[in-house]
Amino acid sequence: LNLTVEKYAKTQSNLSAWMEENLPEGFTVFKLPPTARKRLRTSNAAENLHRQIRRRTKVAGLFPNENSLLRPVAAILSEISDEWETGKVYLNVKDI
Repeated sequence: LNLTVEKYAKTQSNLSAWMEENLPEGFTVFKLPPTARKRLRTSNAAENLHRQIRRRTKVAGLFPNENSLLRPVAAILSEISDEWETGKVYLNVKDI
């Protein structure tokens, strides 16, 4: 990484500074075991969560204000959290 940063420091100083600041954080994923990396590289869990919220709030139609939306969404998130805690393990925290 240092060699690459030095290589671009003269010609592409913005790129070099960005790489030096951001790439080490991106490489931290390689400290995890391969099984955890496989699960973390996808956004399937977040996409599924968004899909469930959208499906279950679509029934209500329009919400008059933010609080009227937050109440059912909080209930949905609480239910999903309970399912994740007691259900099948998607990502084992012990591996991380």
